[in-house]
Amino acid sequence: MNMNLSTPDQLSPKILAVVGPTASGKSALGLALAEKLDGEVINLDSVQVYKGLYIATAKLTEEEKRGIPHHLIDVAEPTENFTAGKFARFATEKILEIEGRDKRVLLVGGTGFYLKALQGGLYQEDTHTDLDLRKRLKEILARKGAKHLHKLLMRLDPLAAEKIMPNDWSRSTRALEVFFQTGQSITKWQQNMLPVPEFAERIEILALCPPRDILYQRINDRVDRMFAAGLVAEVQSLLDVGVSPDAKAFGAHGYRRVVEYLKNERTLESCIEQTKIDTRHYAKRQLTWWRNTGRVKWLYGFGEDEMVIQEALSLI
Repeated sequence: MNMNLSTPDQLSPKILAVVGPTASGKSALGLALAEKLDGEVINLDSVQVYKGLYIATAKLTEEEKRGIPHHLIDVAEPTENFTAGKFARFATEKILEIEGRDKRVLLVGGTGFYLKALQGGLYQEDTHTDLDLRKRLKEILARKGAKHLHKLLMRLDPLAAEKIMPNDWSRSTRALEVFFQTGQSITKWQQNMLPVPEFAERIEILALCPPRDILYQRINDRVDRMFAAGLVAEVQSLLDVGVSPDAKAFGAHGYRRVVEYLKNERTLESCIEQTKIDTRHYAKRQLTWWRNTGRVKWLYGFGEDEMVIQEALSLI
């Protein structure tokens, strides 16, 4: 891949990252800004990259996109481990392509680690996933919990463990995978990545922060709509064509509890209620992530609110 890492032109426009918790209206705000700024959207959601996952991912239909090009959606099979490093390389290519057409780039989604990878140059995080190793780690997670995985990481790779919250089982698992597969800390391994692209300094982060009580009610309502729209049938159809219940894509909120239900590990009622709880907790973690991220411009409301749209335009 040919990536231009040269010094940016002083007149180069900001690359806008529209972020925030799930159900906060990021897609609506991204669309509004893209229409007003002659822009194109690059997906910044780690589940929307997967094919076959639609209902719980809130992917926009072609009609809902209103003619605005959207990129990096449905680019990976649900069995694939689509890493943050792979996203960073794909997104870099798209950014250069979009700006080459004199269009504005908007990164829209809630996956903070994807944006961090893009800003930090994790282009080579492509270590092949050992599925047997991942299965063993998932079994440990199921039996003993996230904190046990973190304690294991603390013994093997304290440098990485210090940067990961004890309940963040996903990052603990990834760090353990890298350690067992490469024999080195994920921190040291990532230090050997390609240089940060020039456009990293031009990324402007606009983070939505709506009232929490209303956000949580929106999340509950969205989960009810997902199940009413056939979420269980969607997951069953993927399992029927051979997608493993341990597939990376099924680890996302909105999917893993359905898999548990289909494996007779919980009732449908429990599945729906736990999905609501998982999603609310995820929204809280997202807000915490963005609060701990420097240079964020906050928008207090939902993305479809006209006042929020105008405030975003005034901040740009």
